[in-house]
Amino acid sequence: MFQFTERALTRLPELVRAAVERCAAEVPYYRTISKELLDGDVSSAFAAAIRLHTQTLSEDRALNATELAVITDWSARRAADGLPLDAALAAYMVGTTACWDLLTADATPEEMRRYGAHTLRYLASVIPAVALAHLHEQQQIEGQRRDQRSRLVLALLVGEPASELAAQCGVRLAPAYLVLLLHLGPGPGDSRQTVRHVQTALDAHQRTDVLATLTAEGGTVLLPADSDGHAMDALPDLVTQVAAATARPVTASVSAAPDHAGIPAALAEAKQVADLVARLNRPPGLYRLEDVLLEYQLARPGRALTGLAAKLDPLDSRPDLLATVESFVRHGHNRSHASAELRVHRNTLDYRLTKVAKMTGIDLTRPEGLRLLDAAVTARALAR
Repeated sequence: MFQFTERALTRLPELVRAAVERCAAEVPYYRTISKELLDGDVSSAFAAAIRLHTQTLSEDRALNATELAVITDWSARRAADGLPLDAALAAYMVGTTACWDLLTADATPEEMRRYGAHTLRYLASVIPAVALAHLHEQQQIEGQRRDQRSRLVLALLVGEPASELAAQCGVRLAPAYLVLLLHLGPGPGDSRQTVRHVQTALDAHQRTDVLATLTAEGGTVLLPADSDGHAMDALPDLVTQVAAATARPVTASVSAAPDHAGIPAALAEAKQVADLVARLNRPPGLYRLEDVLLEYQLARPGRALTGLAAKLDPLDSRPDLLATVESFVRHGHNRSHASAELRVHRNTLDYRLTKVAKMTGIDLTRPEGLRLLDAAVTARALAR
């Protein structure tokens, strides 16, 4: 075997050239590399790999810890330079095949057997090390990218300059944004899986740069806006997609920022809407300020809010009447729907509403009385 390895080392330049040329011909990534780089750093890397392969063959041993550490470090640096994992693994296989074709042309059967067995053991050590190094480096890079994008989102949300951060992230900022707050209810899946599902839904909804900070409970999303309002109109579908992807109920609030300076104010408005929706126990879905205008105004602290809430105080001792009033208001004064929800006869509902009118002094036969009842129910919910 000594003569075989000596021939291999003597033919090292030829082996390197054959391996590099075959990679350039068969591995798509290597076709994009300039000839200067192929003849320089790439050839040097191939030479080191072939030399190490030949040395361990000569000594009839496996790679030691130091040699594997060198390979791991080299692979990590190549991954940081942008070498894809599939290209790195293909290079080892294609390069090894090129060397095999040259070295076995004049080898004896015994030399071929030992060379083949050693090559398989060598690759069995190298391939996992290369894969782990690449995956670890890619995770590091992805983590850094997430951190950079999180800092970018935070800068936009608090009104700080963001152009430089955007350039570092490779993000092209939109002139205007929709600030979307997502709240996810309980459901299946762990935190990472849930965040991944939400991000996938966001990417599928809008392929331009969507900026988001996400957790398993929801998050803040900056969606590029457009002048014709299509982005806003498509948001109900996005909320539906997130709910389907995560198998969780999703409640969202949104506000539009006409420019970057308006993002903090839009965030504050979206938070106020989200708070109102939560306090009023509204069902999952998408909400804008326009959907809770009355509630928003009623939520302002003062004597008016307290007075409205107090209108229903006489019903505190009658939870059945309070439930009736809430259902009646929730269904837009539709007595059939309210009685169905309460599982009572329509006559029972009418009797209860008559009792409510007597106890509160609110005339439910007049439009202004119905409006007052609606406001009182809302004020009471806000006061709670």
